[in-house]
Amino acid sequence: MMDPKKIDVPAIDRLLQLDPYLKLHENEIRRRYGEFLRLLNAINDAEGGYQNFCKGFREFGIHRSEDNGVVCKEWAPGAEALFLWGDFNGWNKTQYKFTKLDFGKWELKLPPNSDGSCPVKHLSRLKLAVQTKSGEIVDRLCPWAKYVCSQDKAPVYDQVFWDPPASQVYQFKHPRPKRPEGLTVYECHVGISSWEGKVASYKHFTHDVIPRIAKLGYNSIQLMAIMEHAYYASFGYQVTSFFAASSRYGSPEDLKELIDVAHSYGISVLLDVVHSHACKNVVDGLNQFDGTTSCYFHDGGRGTHDLWDSRLFNYTEWEVLRFLLSNLAWWTEEYKFDGYRFDGVTSMLYHTHGMGHGFSGDYNEYFGLNTDTESLVYLMLANHMLHTQYPFIITVAEEVSGMPALCRPVEEGGGGFDYRLAMAIPDMWIKILKHKSDEDWNMGDIVHTLTNRRYGEKAIAYTESHDQALVGDKSIAFWLMDKDMYTHMSTLSEPNLVIDRGIALHKMIRLLTIGLGGEGYLNFMGNEFGHPEWLDFPRAGNNSSYHYARRQWNLLDDKSLKYRFLNDFDRDMIHLEKKYGWLNRNENYVSLKHEGDKVIVFEQVGKLLFVFNFHCSNSYTEYKIGVDTPGKYKIVLDTDSDKYGGHRRLDHNTEFMTFNEPWNGRKHHMYVYSPNRCAFVLGLVE
Repeated sequence: MMDPKKIDVPAIDRLLQLDPYLKLHENEIRRRYGEFLRLLNAINDAEGGYQNFCKGFREFGIHRSEDNGVVCKEWAPGAEALFLWGDFNGWNKTQYKFTKLDFGKWELKLPPNSDGSCPVKHLSRLKLAVQTKSGEIVDRLCPWAKYVCSQDKAPVYDQVFWDPPASQVYQFKHPRPKRPEGLTVYECHVGISSWEGKVASYKHFTHDVIPRIAKLGYNSIQLMAIMEHAYYASFGYQVTSFFAASSRYGSPEDLKELIDVAHSYGISVLLDVVHSHACKNVVDGLNQFDGTTSCYFHDGGRGTHDLWDSRLFNYTEWEVLRFLLSNLAWWTEEYKFDGYRFDGVTSMLYHTHGMGHGFSGDYNEYFGLNTDTESLVYLMLANHMLHTQYPFIITVAEEVSGMPALCRPVEEGGGGFDYRLAMAIPDMWIKILKHKSDEDWNMGDIVHTLTNRRYGEKAIAYTESHDQALVGDKSIAFWLMDKDMYTHMSTLSEPNLVIDRGIALHKMIRLLTIGLGGEGYLNFMGNEFGHPEWLDFPRAGNNSSYHYARRQWNLLDDKSLKYRFLNDFDRDMIHLEKKYGWLNRNENYVSLKHEGDKVIVFEQVGKLLFVFNFHCSNSYTEYKIGVDTPGKYKIVLDTDSDKYGGHRRLDHNTEFMTFNEPWNGRKHHMYVYSPNRCAFVLGLVE
């Protein structure tokens, strides 16, 4: 394990060689790295190693002790007194008072019962009572609570003491999968994973959805809305209890089973983690925990995100760092998560939270006073902790500004993330589908957006995530086909030009995105089969309806409907990537972007050749394309195949031979038939 006092400082030189434009900002990069190193060394000196510091969940919170008593420890620097109460003591609010320790910490120890049993039973309901500076005693939840529930649909959550007998604790049976090299992520939400209008369970997802994902071939699942959130319609982004797995889907043991079963299929599981902000709830959230407006958050305006109406963490507070780093270690160790997608990274990186800022790409925008060094150093610390303690961990940044070096190693002065989401790509697809006809699609602009990413920093490409599916927007399938999906998706219905075009372009858009867009690929649950309509959670504005808070697997499973064509194409596309591994190779060469013909050709050097014809009517015979590696090629994937709802215009028995004449910057060329609105992949025959 790396000794933080011996980190290779000259490694920053590698970063400057990778991107010479950073040379002008070398002093700032080194200053930020120095702040990270100073904080890391301070933690090591004060806590006996950061490995101890990030295990706060073993010390803080409410636990059964080895002698069957109960030990509680909290950090509440603004409180005058702290009490524990619950059904275990008849809800006597002031019977058990904490003892004040140094540095704003409080401790309470309860002895075992006279018969040796624990005074707080499994599933007991608990609360903390905090006496504020004004003398008022207010209810709070333990920030470290492992399980919280609401009673009878009550809006307020209580802590439920989770201490099941050993026989009821889930025992993991399967090892973690090998760390994926080419990341293919299936983004999903447990609650909406049923076709029925209800909140689905961990059990349902485990037994009904994971097998579907495994058949599709994705090597990773990204679970959303797992950290407990009192408001279901927040999509999990207004977290109230950071250490609690959401009880609306089942028990903590059920979540462990879900992850273990995913591992049995060789699927890694990533958690959508929200450390950028927290819910403003007071009674069952972190807000005003100690009776002040600070504690875990900045006081005043800096502590509130106006657009999200949420609280912002104070990353300079020692105990806040312990809380957040321990949170990552907790989900890794207790539940066996394999990685994290960090939400709202752009908001963290800038004092303006990225609001009203277009980010032109000028490097001064990233290395000026608007950058929040404290938040950046926290992210560096989190990535350093995760990658040194857990080498299998994958971290992904939801980051739109393009901050240089965010996905370079910390020891180079980078942010330490493995990937960033290529958020410009789905925006591009929605814009051209919404505002441009096929004839106006610009091949050069599309290719530029797909390939415009920082050299040496990995990106995860996607056509649409949950963001594009939310009410107020529409999925790509809906942009393409809209109301015709209700009347012409049957294989028995008369031909329909809107559906025909939509199915063809849906496949082409996805193949082009996974082929050119990054070193990873992401799909949101259900979009692989062209899920109709939008996503909307039950709320006051829709009369608490679950109609749109579901995934209609019944449409896919009905063999008389065309959704299965899109699903089967997605499956074969993902399996083709798994076979050839082009995401991990990053050796694509775009040889053609023809605006008139609407043709794009690119090569996965030495393996595959991708040909796209987006023209709405023109097909091309004997179309000349360049190829670098000579030999014989055959079709290995074809969007126009009848098994994917196409017109079967390509003969898969055809062998394509190269000719020894340069073309389009390649050493050789070949001739192909390229039907309109069709893409195909040619594989080199070994």
